[in-house]
Amino acid sequence: MAHPSAELQQSIFSALTSDPSLTALLGGPKVFDRRPERANFPYLTLGRTAVVDWSTGTEDGAEHILTLHVWAKGGGKAETYEIMDKVAEKLNDATLPMEGHHLVNLRLQFAEARREPDSAAYHGILRFRAVTEPLA
Repeated sequence: MAHPSAELQQSIFSALTSDPSLTALLGGPKVFDRRPERANFPYLTLGRTAVVDWSTGTEDGAEHILTLHVWAKGGGKAETYEIMDKVAEKLNDATLPMEGHHLVNLRLQFAEARREPDSAAYHGILRFRAVTEPLA
């Protein structure tokens, strides 16, 4: 069985890259595990994930805090907000498939858009909280 964070990331990647409206905003399925050297703006990267054991005396579980990054340039902050809204709409309270685990919930906790210092790029940050349990 894969680690629940790996399963969750794969499920999020699939959900985002298969969404036609998000793909249209990004100009293609431009969702990456790390910031690419030469990707055209806009694009999305899967950022840091922190995992905390959420098990009880009778049940196993994990809490995941995961961060997604939106990178935009030409359309400015408005483009960044539009992409962020589409990602939040797609993922917040989503029921995503996982192979060895069950996604109990996935909720947006934090969102921020800002211009990067010394750059023409805009950076959107979305932080989600997910809870997973292993399948019985």
